[in-house]
Amino acid sequence: MTTELTVREAFFDFCRRVGMTTVFGNPGSTELRMFRDFPADFEYVLALQETVAVAAAAGHSLGTGNATLVNLHSAGGVGHSLGAVFNAYRDRVPVVIVAGQQSRAMLPTHPFLGADEPALFPRPYVKWSRQPERAEDVPAALAEAYRVAMTPPRGPVFLSVPEDDWEHPAEPVPDREVRSDFTASPAALREVAEALNGAANPVLIVGPGVEDEDALPGVLALAERTGAPVWISPLSGRSGFPEDHALFRGFLPPVRDQLSARLEGHDVILALGAPIFTYHVHSEGAVIPAGSRLFHFDCDPSQTAWAPVGTSVLTTIAAGVSGLLELVDKADRPLPEPLERLAKPAVTDRAAPIDAALVVETLRERMPEDAVIVEEVPSYRDMFHARLPITRPGGFLTTGSGALGWGLPVAVGRALAGSGERIVCVIGDGAIMYSVQGLWTAVQHNVPMTVVVLNNQGYGAVKALGRRIKMDSVPGTDLPGIEFVTLAQGFGCAGRTVTNAADLDAAMAEGLGHDGPYVIDVRVAADNAALYDEPWAR
Repeated sequence: MTTELTVREAFFDFCRRVGMTTVFGNPGSTELRMFRDFPADFEYVLALQETVAVAAAAGHSLGTGNATLVNLHSAGGVGHSLGAVFNAYRDRVPVVIVAGQQSRAMLPTHPFLGADEPALFPRPYVKWSRQPERAEDVPAALAEAYRVAMTPPRGPVFLSVPEDDWEHPAEPVPDREVRSDFTASPAALREVAEALNGAANPVLIVGPGVEDEDALPGVLALAERTGAPVWISPLSGRSGFPEDHALFRGFLPPVRDQLSARLEGHDVILALGAPIFTYHVHSEGAVIPAGSRLFHFDCDPSQTAWAPVGTSVLTTIAAGVSGLLELVDKADRPLPEPLERLAKPAVTDRAAPIDAALVVETLRERMPEDAVIVEEVPSYRDMFHARLPITRPGGFLTTGSGALGWGLPVAVGRALAGSGERIVCVIGDGAIMYSVQGLWTAVQHNVPMTVVVLNNQGYGAVKALGRRIKMDSVPGTDLPGIEFVTLAQGFGCAGRTVTNAADLDAAMAEGLGHDGPYVIDVRVAADNAALYDEPWAR
């Protein structure tokens, strides 16, 4: 005999069974009945703005490897969150978004706070969205949403629930599972293996899919078996390959002619979980070098459909690489010359803007071995990676999408999912202001997080892109007068401002050793290099 529950009870029962017991959100009137008799074994994490709620949930998901639940308020709350939803979609982060809606009886009159066509509102940046036709269908819709979110390519999903649905009777969701790994046909794998075995100079490109799918051991074995150098795809949201390995070459630039130039001389190119044609600025020229053959492994049919050149192979990365390893011969290729280690800038004992490279080098020397880096510094991204190599899976997170405001709340959510390891958020002064409210949530949960603000008092990346097209100045790109430590203290967060390079090491030691969140505001010199033309971009 089926046990009758309310929609709310069946909803939380399913969440409990799949491990979604932490709820991030910012509540409103249409969510109140959802939280009646809130289960004691669930935790509600309050964010002060909806972008923070979604991005923090994403950080939690990236830390746990499971989907995380977010509750938002009707149309307005969902609207506030859409920049973070966009990032979660592009970065393939499984977030289950449940939004309130006005009562069903009110919907024909377009009520205050109601969402017109709610399932369409977040599209196309969710994998699945629905408002069920009947209240009793809500638990089954949640289960479907969860399974879609967790099926490769993973990503955010959206469920709208009218506020009067929660009290209706419903049946429990039956137990079932989805086995989501899949691989290419044997013929497709043989084709790629034969190309690698016959290649004179193959190269691998690693994308965020490698880390998303826990495929690094196989990818590392494939690189070492073929002796192929390894690049990381443009603007990747993960690392995906140990950056201190002899085969690691660096990060491909998001500019077509420059990317093609990096791959010159390679007759076979194998991209693994990598949208390698992610460009930020336009240039003419070949997509890949003339005479090169490109093979592309990815789990996303849409990604394989729009790739402009090459042979795409639809597969999850771990399964596809495992199949390749059974077919690829051991190559006898010499290892490439190791990458040159950049010299640490000098420390000067004077009050002046500090070299951002010195900040990164000081962080590298002081950072605990098990720390997790979250980066959102568009102006300094290439320099950052050149000076602070990521060497272990899960040790680095950023956005591959570019909507600012992601970094700080992702760091908070990742800290909440952790086991006490230090989370280090390196962020620009422009980026932190999109979601500075995340500091309040960090303080409420006393998360082990150090925020290093590279404060060049402007939108440095926009200025650099302006210089690229011969603009001497760009209106609206200066940000003088923001006191980040004062802001942090207003949320209850400790911090310190650094204006003298001689004080940097002590500030870093204090911030990294602090019990709870800590902000270090470092006044750095403006980056005057042309974006994507830096000498360290390798």
